[in-house]
Amino acid sequence: MFETILILIILSPLIIGSLVLGWQKKIKAKHNESGIQKNCFVGYSWTYFFFGFFVPVVRGEISIGVFHLIFSLVTFGIFQLIMPFLYNKQYSTRLLNNSWSLNDSEENNAIARQKLGIATD
Repeated sequence: MFETILILIILSPLIIGSLVLGWQKKIKAKHNESGIQKNCFVGYSWTYFFFGFFVPVVRGEISIGVFHLIFSLVTFGIFQLIMPFLYNKQYSTRLLNNSWSLNDSEENNAIARQKLGIATD
């Protein structure tokens, strides 16, 4: 019984995040000038929950990953519990503000626009 309660406490940010923000969803994006394809993400970042500052590093945001490591150390890990709620939206917003555009099905693009707060024309 104690083990079950402990597991629920440890995984509670994952459970709450998934219920509030929805499960992480991959949306295709395309660079407007080069045509390179990449994925942006919306919803609760379960990958950040498990892998922390390594996620921005793997996604090519090395300086962001270093800052996240520093913030995690300074806050004794509390930053690691908050960022999964924020990271996917921040990452996708940075992509879309740097010459990238959504390039998925209209349904997925609509989900991304809604979750990222992008106004439709």
